[in-house]
Amino acid sequence: MEPFSRLSTSEQLAAYLRRQIEKGTLSGEMPGVQQLAKTLGVNSVAVGKAVRQLEHEGLVLFQGARKSRRVARLQLPDKPAAPRLRVQILLYAPDDSKSYYNVDVQHRLMEAGHSARFASKSLVELGMNTERIARFVVRSPADAWLVFSGSREVLLWFSQQNIPTFALAGRRRGIEIASTGPDKVPALRTAVRRLVELGHKRIVMLAREVRRKPDPGEFEQVFLDELAAGGIQHGPYNLPDWRESAEGLQGLLASLFRHTPPTALIIEEAHTFLAAQQYLTHHGILAPRDVSLICDDPDPAFAWFRPMVTHIGWDGSQWARRIVRWADNIASGKDDRSRSFTKAAFVEGGTIGPVAGHVRRIV
Repeated sequence: MEPFSRLSTSEQLAAYLRRQIEKGTLSGEMPGVQQLAKTLGVNSVAVGKAVRQLEHEGLVLFQGARKSRRVARLQLPDKPAAPRLRVQILLYAPDDSKSYYNVDVQHRLMEAGHSARFASKSLVELGMNTERIARFVVRSPADAWLVFSGSREVLLWFSQQNIPTFALAGRRRGIEIASTGPDKVPALRTAVRRLVELGHKRIVMLAREVRRKPDPGEFEQVFLDELAAGGIQHGPYNLPDWRESAEGLQGLLASLFRHTPPTALIIEEAHTFLAAQQYLTHHGILAPRDVSLICDDPDPAFAWFRPMVTHIGWDGSQWARRIVRWADNIASGKDDRSRSFTKAAFVEGGTIGPVAGHVRRIV
């Protein structure tokens, strides 16, 4: 057998950048080390080592201090140029650029020969306002847009424009727009029924504003319907309004656990779940001893938790494959507006249990 060699991070980066240069994705002026580190989501030291390796190989040319490096012209055999698409990725919130599946989508598009950049503004920063979004789109050079967690108004606006758009999650049902996302409804029904079976009656869902307003989305409405089916009268307490920030989350939790502490929380998105769990733990409120906790998204970090986090899980890699197929189709001149859903499942871990006999409050 050939000897096995484990590649360092810088060697993996060098291999990745080498492939991009050979494909022609990287050409002309080379992005700076800090910009590459931010785009690829890795340490700048490792990027610097990878770039210096490419300089040694003659693929990247050093042009002097404070000057951008340039990609050397390669003498490659003639072959048809691969279709390329400039894709702008419009995220829901600025911090979503750190999400593992958003970064995975970006990297897979780039691996396929497309240019993929996170837009300089997010939907939250644009206020979900279609007029502001329209002006932003005009100013942003792109052949196609990938929109994460858009409101119905936003996705409807994109579907009516003469620009290819793909919707990842968001209120996309009934809109003629290429899309994919998890079908979490069956898993949510199972989750709520399990909580009711365990004796929970004060169940609260923490959802993003776009999912609550102007009316509850399908997922949130199913949550309320399941409460009613379990004999639980519901209202604003169960789907509360809150400001989407660290301070807003802490303020909401402080209010909830000061007056009428919920016995179970269903929390949308992993970063919100982890922030809420940390805050409650700081105040001596533990899961499942004092409150049952469910995250309605998966996260790789959950594999390290003992006990495991109870959550709704699905295979996010299917999203990336579907989005790359869509980008390839659009680059080839095809009108791809097909819609699909990823199957999701309720994964019961160790963060839920029977209702606690003693109520703990935040004072």
